[in-house]
Amino acid sequence: MKQAEELLQRYYGFPSFRSGQRQVIESILTGYNTLGIMPTGGGKSICYQIPALMFPGVSVVVSPLISLMKDQVDGLHQLGVPATYINSSLTLREIDQRIRKTLEGKYKLLYIAPERLESDRFHAIFETLPVYLVTIDEAHCISQWGHDFRPSYRSMAQMIRQLPRKPIIAALTATATPEVREDIATLLGISGKNIYATKLQRENLSFAVRHEENKREFIQNYLAVHQGQTGIVYCSTRKEVDQLHQFLTARGFATAAYHAGMSDEERSRAQEKFSYDQIQTIIATNAFGMGIDKSNVRFVIHYNLPKNLESYYQEAGRAGRDGEESECILLFSPQDVYTQKFLIENSGLGPERKRHELSKLQAMQNYCHTEQCLQNSIIGYFGDHETNPCGKCSNCRRLTEEEEIDITIEAQKIFSCIKRMKEKFGLSTVSKVLKGSRSKRLLEWGLDRIPTYGIMNEHTEKEIYQLCQMLLAEGYLAIKLTDQSLPVAKLTARAVEVLKGERRVSRLRKIHKDLPAQSDAQNDLFEQLKAIRLKLSQQEQIPPYIIFHDSTLKEMCRRLPQSREHLLTISGVGERKVDKYGEEFLTVIREYVDQHGITPPTTLPDSRPDTGKKEASHLVSYRMYQQGKTIEEIARVREITKNTVEDHLLRCGLDGLSLDWDSFIPAEHEALIMEKIEEIGAQKLKPLKESLPREVSYMAIKAAIAKRQHLLPVQT
Repeated sequence: MKQAEELLQRYYGFPSFRSGQRQVIESILTGYNTLGIMPTGGGKSICYQIPALMFPGVSVVVSPLISLMKDQVDGLHQLGVPATYINSSLTLREIDQRIRKTLEGKYKLLYIAPERLESDRFHAIFETLPVYLVTIDEAHCISQWGHDFRPSYRSMAQMIRQLPRKPIIAALTATATPEVREDIATLLGISGKNIYATKLQRENLSFAVRHEENKREFIQNYLAVHQGQTGIVYCSTRKEVDQLHQFLTARGFATAAYHAGMSDEERSRAQEKFSYDQIQTIIATNAFGMGIDKSNVRFVIHYNLPKNLESYYQEAGRAGRDGEESECILLFSPQDVYTQKFLIENSGLGPERKRHELSKLQAMQNYCHTEQCLQNSIIGYFGDHETNPCGKCSNCRRLTEEEEIDITIEAQKIFSCIKRMKEKFGLSTVSKVLKGSRSKRLLEWGLDRIPTYGIMNEHTEKEIYQLCQMLLAEGYLAIKLTDQSLPVAKLTARAVEVLKGERRVSRLRKIHKDLPAQSDAQNDLFEQLKAIRLKLSQQEQIPPYIIFHDSTLKEMCRRLPQSREHLLTISGVGERKVDKYGEEFLTVIREYVDQHGITPPTTLPDSRPDTGKKEASHLVSYRMYQQGKTIEEIARVREITKNTVEDHLLRCGLDGLSLDWDSFIPAEHEALIMEKIEEIGAQKLKPLKESLPREVSYMAIKAAIAKRQHLLPVQT
C-alpha cells in the first residue's frame, strides 16, 4: 500500500485514504473481485483509479452516465492521467481514433457504457490488451432488485466472467440494500469477505420533510434566502421541470432546466453553467441520470416524491460532497404517491417486479411520515443501524420544539377498527370508517354496522389518515399487497401489544400553545411584511435578508408587536434596525390588527433567559467568539465547519449583536468591494462575486454589505 499512498499524494494531494478506501484498494490489489459500498461523495473513484495506475495495461470502467464519464476523464487529464471515454456522444470517426489509441496503449483508463461490451470491436480490446481491472460503477444497476436495474448491465456482467483472461472485477455503488448486495456478489463471483461497506451516515447533511401546501412559493423563498449558494431541484416529470424553471426565471432567479427531452447541446450547456457557478440552481428530472460531480452543492430539494429510498439517497447525496454543511429537503404531497403508483402500474413490469416496486414506494412513504431521526431511517433501510440520532434533521430538531403526548387510546381505536374489518382494507377506507363517513360504498359493504364506525368523528378524515400513516411508519402497521396489487393494512406484533395494554404509543406536538397557528390572514400579513422588506431592499440596494430574516417576519406575525419596545423583544430585531425600519413594519402590523379586530398582547414577553431552553446554535458560536476563541477553534470544538461558524457570526451581526466586520473583509480588497457594491448594488451576490478577484469570498462580500449598512446614517 506504500506505492498506493505515494500515488494518492502525488496525483490527488491527499496524505491518506478515507475510511473504506484502503480496504477496497487492498482487496483489488491482492487480486480479489471486490464490492465497495460508499455514500455519494465518499471517494469511490479513487478506489479504482489508484489500482489502475498501478496495474499494467488499460483498466476499463463501465458507467451508465455519459456526463459523468466526461467529468471523470476531464478530471484525470487535470491530474496528468491518460484516460478517455467512448459513448454515444462521439462520432464513429472519434470512436475509431480512441479505440486505436487504446490498442496502442495510450490510455490507463477507458470509460465505456455497458452496451459497448456486447460489440465484437470491444471483445478485441480484451483479447489484445492486458485488461487487469474492470470497474463497474453504479453496480446496483446489475441487480434485478436494484432501484435502477438495467438488463444491459446484467448481460455485461455475465460476459466479463466468461472472458478467457479473467480480469479483476471492482463493483462500486452508493446505495445497496442487503438484498441487492447479495445479488451483485452472486452475479460477479464476489466472496462475502471482499464486500466492504463504509458508514452510510453523511454527518454534514441535514434532512427535512416538509408537507408543503405551496411548493413553488417554498422554493422561491428558499432561493431568495440562500443567494450565493448552489443547489439542485429534482422534479418527477419534464413538464414540471420546464414549468418550475419558467416560474423561477420570470422572478429573476438564475436557473437552468435539464431533462432527457432537451437536445445534447442544451443539456451540455445547462450542466456547464451549473458546474461553473454561472447559475444558482439546476432543475432536473430525477428519472434522468445527470452524473453530477460537483462538490459545492449546498442544497438538494425534491419537488416530488421519489419512487424509492435508493433513488432519494443517491440524489440527495449530491449535496455537500466537499464535507460542508448542506441541506436535503423533500416536499411531500399525497398526490405524488398516486403519480408514482400510476407509473409503476403502467410500467410494463411483471407482477412480482411491480409488487417489489410498490413495497419500495411504501418504504419511501414511511420515511415521509416517520417521527424518528430521518438519517437513521434511511441508513437503517440499507441495513446499517446507527443508534445515535443525527441531531440536525427536521425530526431531531422537533424534539427541542415539541412535547411528547400519549396517543395510545387513538392507536387502540385504529388497531381495533382494522381488526374488526378483518385486515382486508386499506388505510383510506379505515379512516373513512373511523370518521363515520356516509360513503355509498361503505354502506354497501356494511361497514357502518361495525362497533368502531364513527368512534373518531371528532377528528377530520385527513387527520385520521395521517395518524394511520405515522403508525405505519413506526412499525405498528404493515401494508400487504393482494393478488390485484391492492394495499391492505395488517396489524404487527407491536400493535397487538398496544391492544393488550402492554405498550404505549406517543407522538410529538408543538409546545408553543400560546402562539396561534398561522392562519390565512397571518399569511397575508407575512406577505405584506415581505413586500415592505422588498421595497426597502430595492431602495437601499441590499439583499432582503440584510433587513430581516423570514423567521423574524414570521415571529412578528405571531406576536403582533404594537410598540418599539415590543418590537425589540423579537429575535433578529436590534436597536439600529428598530430606528431604521421599525415604524414602517409597525404601521403595517397595526393596520392588520385594526382590520381583523384582534386584541394584541399589551404586556412585553418575559425577556429573562430561559435556562431550560437549548441555546440557539448561532448564539453558541457568537458567545464563544466573544470569549476570545478563534473561528477555527470554535469549528473544532463544536465539530462544525469554519464556513458554518462564519455564517453564525454574520447572522448575529445582522441581528444587531456587536461584531467586528473588518475581521472578515480583506483590507487590500475592501475599497474595491465597496466600490462594486455602489456600482452594481447589493441585491444579488453573484454579479458582485464575478466582478471581484477570485480570492474574495462570499463571506467577505456579505460582511462588506453589512458593514456598509451599519455605516449609513439612520434616516429620521
